[in-house]
Amino acid sequence: MGRLSGEMALAAAWVAALASSLSVLFIGEVLGQAPCILCWYQRTFMFPLAIVLGLGLWWQDRRAGRYGVVLSFGGGAVALWHLGLYVGVIPEPIQPCTATGPSCTDVNQLIFGVPIPLLSVIAFALVGALSAASLKEIRS
Repeated sequence: MGRLSGEMALAAAWVAALASSLSVLFIGEVLGQAPCILCWYQRTFMFPLAIVLGLGLWWQDRRAGRYGVVLSFGGGAVALWHLGLYVGVIPEPIQPCTATGPSCTDVNQLIFGVPIPLLSVIAFALVGALSAASLKEIRS
């Protein structure tokens, strides 16, 4: 199997970011599951990824992946914190998820049995890795 070209890696990163953005919009707007504060913070990193990487492809900007790496790192950090709270590694309850608002510990926050915070970590890691791979061919 051959190496992934820079443009193909950037396209794959864009598809992953777009799919993630559309998925959380579907969960919130169609399924009616309001996001908690930490989910909102993660969205502030994912939504621009779909736009920035898409424009990078459109304008054939071979360096657009660097923005994908930075935004993925920020969103991934929030997602890791959220996952740590979810699984109990960080020894405090998920503060932003209150009894009167949405809760990421609710069974409704599982997609195919996988918690949304874990899916977010996976999405940011995938977009970040593909964005970094898109930069491998640049030599200057």
